[in-house]
Amino acid sequence: MNERLYLALHRLNQIPLETGVPEPFGSYFREVARFLLSVRKDADNTALYQDILPENYGHSYANPDYAAKMLGDGMGQILSAVYAELRGIIPCVFEDDTEGTCVLLELFLEIYGDFSCGEIPKVSAVRDIFRSYCEDYLPNYVAQRIEEQVTDAHPFVRDIIMNADYSGTDYLYRFGEYITEDVLQTARYLGSLPQEKIDRMADTFTEGFRLGFIQMRKDLSYKKTVQVIYELGFERMMKSAIRNFEKMGLTATFLRAPTRLVTKSGNRKNGYTGAIPNMQFDYDHREDLGLFLDDEYVTKRLRALRMGYEAHKEEAYAHAGPAVLETFGIEPFTPCVCRSCISLSEAQTAKMSRMKTEGIRITNRYIPEKDRSFTIIDYPVPAIGKDFEAIFDEIVQINTMDNEEYRKLQQYLIDALDKGYAAHIKGAGKNPTDLTVYFHPLEDPAKQTAFENCVADVNIPLGEVFTSPQLKGTNGVLFVSRVFLNGFEFRDLKIIFRDGMIDRYSCGNFEDPREGKKYIEKNILFDHPTLPMGEFAIGTNTRAYVCGKKYGIESLLPILIAEKTGPHFAVGDTCYAFDEDNPVFNPDGKEIIARDNSISLLRKTDPAEAYFGCHTDITIPYEELGSITVLCREGENVTLIENGRFVLPGTEKLNEPLDRWGEELSTHEDRRNS
Repeated sequence: MNERLYLALHRLNQIPLETGVPEPFGSYFREVARFLLSVRKDADNTALYQDILPENYGHSYANPDYAAKMLGDGMGQILSAVYAELRGIIPCVFEDDTEGTCVLLELFLEIYGDFSCGEIPKVSAVRDIFRSYCEDYLPNYVAQRIEEQVTDAHPFVRDIIMNADYSGTDYLYRFGEYITEDVLQTARYLGSLPQEKIDRMADTFTEGFRLGFIQMRKDLSYKKTVQVIYELGFERMMKSAIRNFEKMGLTATFLRAPTRLVTKSGNRKNGYTGAIPNMQFDYDHREDLGLFLDDEYVTKRLRALRMGYEAHKEEAYAHAGPAVLETFGIEPFTPCVCRSCISLSEAQTAKMSRMKTEGIRITNRYIPEKDRSFTIIDYPVPAIGKDFEAIFDEIVQINTMDNEEYRKLQQYLIDALDKGYAAHIKGAGKNPTDLTVYFHPLEDPAKQTAFENCVADVNIPLGEVFTSPQLKGTNGVLFVSRVFLNGFEFRDLKIIFRDGMIDRYSCGNFEDPREGKKYIEKNILFDHPTLPMGEFAIGTNTRAYVCGKKYGIESLLPILIAEKTGPHFAVGDTCYAFDEDNPVFNPDGKEIIARDNSISLLRKTDPAEAYFGCHTDITIPYEELGSITVLCREGENVTLIENGRFVLPGTEKLNEPLDRWGEELSTHEDRRNS
């Protein structure tokens, strides 16, 4: 392998000086060759990502529109996709992955060789080279990610975290990720905090993971590994978390966000990551598999997944699940339309959906959903603005609120909800939400409930009660003026449900309504023709809501926190997907029986149609909420929330943060007037 790498580098060094390839292709190969040669551990971090930064992206071959303009339609898109793949050389170099570096250079040299033969190759010939590379190394790349997830054979990240000098920030450049001033400021701020506060943050994170196993009555004792997903800058907290997991008998594993085309998924952050250099770049290349996605590729991809897990089946069985730290504060991203980017055909979209669904089923055979858990927590980054430190401290407080107090408050809501057959949700003011959500009937109300009492375990912070609705009878309009979903901003999002399924949809992001529909199809429906309502929940964390209002960061709050600040409705799989047959109980001992819907029940007869591989929460904030009323067949209906306030007896305490915030606003107004 070293010899192959030496030969590849020797040949690569010659290309920037060669003129044998006719223009405009010669320019492409010289520029990409210079990039590949520039990737070194001691290279300037910004220089490694310079070409794809927003200010330079308009003239980058990584931009499909620019590549198509300069290299021609068809060839431009392929060579742009190849360049996007070649940028994966950065982590290979930083991790001393000789094989990974070598095969990428050989891919580039093979394509260059075809252009050096005296005539321009056909588009199909270049596509075949790229496809052969992807399929030849598909088993290696898939197996490597599985190994890094479920074993401790790759301590690259853990070693950096445990041995870093936190008096400075130089250690951040050892990861090979994009480092911005925001990442540096995050690391500096965490470095300034007392160890007690760092430990409290880590304890909340790891204890939530442990409590998830207890709450779901799952056995943690035989588990060996936990995958930690986080964003750079939080290493000091991660160091404490690693030690906490070790006390549970778990080794923390760290898997980089995927850079290979064959291992990428819809979630860019499926692994640890630094700053994202350019969301538009990621968005433009999200469907590059469309170059060759067909039944043969799907078969090879699924076979590689099975083989990868089979090689590590014992370690996979002992894997406990993911512990995720996400960040928020960066302005929501709305993509520009890229006319030349590769997109999946309708037939390919169906194949992609099948590949994802079957991939989830394969994963669940080796890491059973019924035996694993997770936890997820969010913290702000300095990009949120001048009040960063105050907001950060407030989020620490919100993430560590009193579980027992909220269990009792939320039980009042559940008791009222269990008396009804449905809930009617109305918007306030200009919000046209008018939605009726049906519940699963209880056969034995003394022992059963339809709603889970959710506090701070797997889903931090605390503050919601939720159910998997009954689809038949669930009808109406869901609207939210502005929401941040799956990394993207949506404005005036409107979804109409018919018997629990998405019937129509629109948003105001684009002048052309057709572009808005496509935007929703790609980033909420994930190319499914429709999705069911997989969850109905009532968020109760009014303190988090006030935090958003106080600092003017409502639009920046992540869904994890935003979903606690009002009622929310998830489209896609239920909260219990792949785990429906595992009994779940509330703290009062009642079993939560609403774990299925008519779609997920298909797993018993047609598993391929039962799951969608997605779950997106859409929240109506309190200020856009008119009322939530429990509809009862016998007796009077029960109102839970009216005009953004909790009115159910026993829940009045939830209004205290709202009342204090109102008093602060009044005092501020009085001072301003005087």
